[in-house]
Amino acid sequence: MSKIKSGLAGICVLALAACGGMSPGARTAAGAAGGAAAGYAAADLLGADSDWKIISALAGAAGGTLVARNPRNNRCAYSDGKGGYVKRRCN
Repeated sequence: MSKIKSGLAGICVLALAACGGMSPGARTAAGAAGGAAAGYAAADLLGADSDWKIISALAGAAGGTLVARNPRNNRCAYSDGKGGYVKRRCN
């Protein structure tokens, strides 16, 4: 995948995750996918080897899981690492 396509894919997934009509689980999954794409794209742009691209994608996925936020009650959906999510007060 070219660098431009990879970056655009990450931006699109993150933009989709920000939509209000998605469930918290769907936003978490979209955020993880977008974060992984953004992490991979950043490593690719910097010319990293394949090991660092994987590490960057995993770090981006971890960072992207916090997309599900309910601003009305300050509750966030965090990935539980098992494919689900846990709701609690935002950090």
